[in-house]
Amino acid sequence: MGDFTVALNPPKTFGPEILPPINRISAAARGRVTKISFKPHGFRAIRASVMPSEGQQQSSLGDSLVNSPHRNHVVDVIRKSAISNCLSETNLHNTVPGLVSKTRGKVRDIYDAGDYLVLVTTDRQSAFDRILASIPFKGQVLNETSLWWFERTKQIVPNAVVSAPDKNVTIAKKCSVFPVEFVARGFVTGSTDTSLWTVYNKGARNYCGNVLPDGMVKNQKLSENILTPTTKAADHDVPVTPDEIIERGLMTRSDYEEVSEKALSLFEYGQQVASEHGLILVDTKYEFGKANDGSIMLIDEVHTPDSSRYWIASSYLERFQNGLEPENIDKEFLRLWFKSHCNPYEDEVLPDAPEDLVCELSWRYIFLYETITNSKFEMPLTGEPIHDRISRNVASALSSLK
Repeated sequence: MGDFTVALNPPKTFGPEILPPINRISAAARGRVTKISFKPHGFRAIRASVMPSEGQQQSSLGDSLVNSPHRNHVVDVIRKSAISNCLSETNLHNTVPGLVSKTRGKVRDIYDAGDYLVLVTTDRQSAFDRILASIPFKGQVLNETSLWWFERTKQIVPNAVVSAPDKNVTIAKKCSVFPVEFVARGFVTGSTDTSLWTVYNKGARNYCGNVLPDGMVKNQKLSENILTPTTKAADHDVPVTPDEIIERGLMTRSDYEEVSEKALSLFEYGQQVASEHGLILVDTKYEFGKANDGSIMLIDEVHTPDSSRYWIASSYLERFQNGLEPENIDKEFLRLWFKSHCNPYEDEVLPDAPEDLVCELSWRYIFLYETITNSKFEMPLTGEPIHDRISRNVASALSSLK
């Protein structure tokens, strides 16, 4: 694999920059808009409707994604100032008093702070159970996107968030983590070995306890949302059925049933919010834990472009009917690039992701954040090295928690 690691305090930093918000497009101005009608654990139908009023420009979310002054400005900033300043690694245990250990995940560096965990979301980009590249501002986008969703889903399930002292950092309560990831799906799609389309295309008609009909095609909507849980084996995800989860002692039946219900409720809510912003939340994954008092908590991340697939709603139906891939705002196009240039599961050395691809993925993550939250993405306001900034903010936050 190419070496994407950068120094903790690289000499080149970027100065103040606040990105202007995406030009908001009214429903009438989007042209044909895909409406999604929801029902419990699924949505009924997708239909095209709403034509632009006379004299209005037929702009669309898809146009804003691929060709807009805002996109060009963001990509220019990324290319000139940020691509060499990614947060690929942290070592806060060497710079922040009170951090006793570090666990390096695919994307997050997790530090033990006694009663709390300090989760630093880096710019590392993972797929196929390995690191592919580092993507500018990705860590900030994921952290701030999750925080936005955590705040809006706490009425469905409590979460572990204590505070967010830095753009890339969340301090969380400790809990007992269930060794199962709950993958919620609304469509038959995907390109990884555990994706629903991959296994379906190989002939599977019962996947993780879900019976699937014959005759489905890639990117088709399921009749209702489903869960396809996975657990870890060595360094990769393994699909499991609900019965296997309980028989292997990974969760009790009551815990599994409660978490499953919460996962589907979270997914339905996420789909509704995405639909209101012109997007389809296609699938996502959730992780849960149990607090000391026995309550279930949502942990890790929520509805981010790393943990989820998002498609642009207005073009989905037409592209699906013509056998085209949906317009996506997630890392799927990066997965597809690597699959077309190597075997990402078996090749020991992978090609470096092209700079244009890295810039495009960074832009798409920012675009999704701005589209979902209806707010502008703010880049760091000073040229302070990222690791120094994080160290200072985490140390201050931990001292206030004592």
